[in-house]
This record gives sequence, structure tokens and C-alpha cells, in this order.
Amino acid sequence: MNKITLLLIFNVLVLLSCKSKETFEPRNISKVEVENLVQDSLLNVRALEVVKGKVLFGTSNGEIYVYKPSENSRNLTTLEWMEIDSIKPPNYRALAYAENRVFGLAIESPALLYMNGKLVYKENHPKAFYDSMDFWNDQEGIAIGDPTDTCMSIIITRDGGETWNKLPCGSLPKAIVGEAAFAASDTNIAIVDNHTWVATGGKASRILYSPDKGKSWEVSDTPIVQGKETTGMYSIDFYDELNGFAIGGDYTKPDNNKANKIKTIDGGKTWELVANNENPGYRSCVQYIPNRAGEELVAIGFKGIDYSNDSGNSWKHLSDEGFYTIRFLNDSIAYAAGSGRLARLIFRE
Repeated sequence: MNKITLLLIFNVLVLLSCKSKETFEPRNISKVEVENLVQDSLLNVRALEVVKGKVLFGTSNGEIYVYKPSENSRNLTTLEWMEIDSIKPPNYRALAYAENRVFGLAIESPALLYMNGKLVYKENHPKAFYDSMDFWNDQEGIAIGDPTDTCMSIIITRDGGETWNKLPCGSLPKAIVGEAAFAASDTNIAIVDNHTWVATGGKASRILYSPDKGKSWEVSDTPIVQGKETTGMYSIDFYDELNGFAIGGDYTKPDNNKANKIKTIDGGKTWELVANNENPGYRSCVQYIPNRAGEELVAIGFKGIDYSNDSGNSWKHLSDEGFYTIRFLNDSIAYAAGSGRLARLIFRE
């Protein structure tokens, strides 16, 4: 390849880069409209997914609902929890979807993982407590939970969810005493391509990172508040391989905004505190708004909804409406769930 060809390629890349930057127009969201779609005092929802125009959510009463926005209706899918020896239905805190298969993961012992109503994983350990689940692709998925031994609990499937295997502690970073995770919003795991980040919390709050879909792991410390069972990261999200954000705090002191928001620009190797001693305080879920260049995020919790348009360095409080978890349909519409309801959120400038 001669110098002229290299110069032409360089110029094309520069032009494409400039064009991309020029076409991105920063927004300043000033309000959010909340439209309640499903209201039921018995609902308690922390597991939520938006998939192919449908909204899936799992409840603490062992039910998984499918809400179809185009039909403005919901269809109830009851998973067969009665097939196992349990006196109560599973408390779903995590959901996942892969190629027409819906997965529901329950907390507490016995840990129960269902695929379209079929029990595909059960763990009877008295300390079993799973917090979050996600898939890299239609065949490979991961779920994480609190330690039952000397490491965080991590189970992985490579066959589309038919079988799940727990990773041995010899292949994982050793957990610190009091380190666990929070089943607050099903967002303890962030995946970008083959990269995986797991947020722990409690007396130690760190990042477990795998570059190869769970085959190898390393661990990084974070400056987020930690040291108590109720402190640390409750939620993590990555926009791309480099830019990520985590939020949490202490749900028993939800107005405390000290050291509860952190971000990374190097793929999670290092983390820095942002908006320290500034609101929001405790939040259970944070998500990047899609197609906004990693600049816009929304944080949500039982104390309200907050928005950032500068990669999390500063935040604007949009609403006191309380929810536990949120997922975006596009750059203006999201679905949120919490105690007693599922709602559509519309973000406007």
C-alpha cells in the first residue's frame, strides 16, 4: 500500500469522524411524563426487559407478565413453580430473553432458574441468593449471586439455557468478607460484545471483569461508598467497551449522596467518583440512553428519576415518582417498574 492510498484512507476516516460528531446534537431533557400501564397493589417488580417491542416483567409472586404496547394489553404467563418442592412461588428478581426463550431467576434458597416454565437450574445451598442475569448471545448466558463459598456465585450456560454450570472458586477472584450483590434492579451485570462487568456490593464493592464471556476473570477496586451490608454499587451499565457508569449508595439512607456515583473511561480498569456530595442520592438502577453517544443517562429509584447529559458528571432531578428498575425502548421512551406498577416514561426537552 503506497503513501497516496494511506493518505486517502486517513482523510476518509477524518471526514467520517467529523461528520459523526457534527450530526450528534446534545439534548437537555427537562421533564418526564409518567403513564401508568399496569397497576396492582400486589405487584412488586425488580426484573424487567424490553424485547422486540414487548415488555417482560417478573414479580415477587412468581409470575411473568408480557405487556404488548401495540395492543395496550398484558398476557399472563405462569411458570410451573409447583413442580419443585416449595411452599411458595419464586421471587423473581432477574429476567432474560434469548431466541424465544424467557428465563426467570428467583432469589433465596433453593435458587430456581426457569426457561419457558421448565426448571433448568436448582441450587439448594442455604446461602444461595442470585441477583442478576444476562446473555451474550442466544446460546451463552450468565447469572450472578452472593457467595456460597469463597467467591461470588456465577453460573453460565453455553447451550441456550438448557444446562447451567457453576464456576469453581478456583477460577474466580476471591470474595472479601461481607462482599455480595444486590437484587435491586437486575442490573448488576453489564455486557458489551464479549466483555462482561459484574458489580458487587456490601462491605466491599468491586468490579469483576471478564474479556472472554466468563472464561477468565479479574477484579478491580472502586471508590464507591462501601463497608456496610447495605452500601455499594446497586447498578452498572456500559455504553461501549470503554465507558461505564455505576450507582448505588445506601438504601437505608437514600438522601445521602456522598460517594455513590462512579464512572470509567478505560473499560473498568479505573473508576472515579462523579457528582460527589451532589444529588441524586441512593438509586437502584442506572441506564445509558441509547444512541446518545454515552452522554445521556437516567438513574431511577424509589426516591425519583434523575437525568444527566454530560456522562454522569452532573444530574438534574426530573421527578419524585418512585420505581426500582428501568429499560429504554429508544432514546425518548422507557419502561419502568416498581412497587405496584409498570409505567411508560416519555422524556422531553
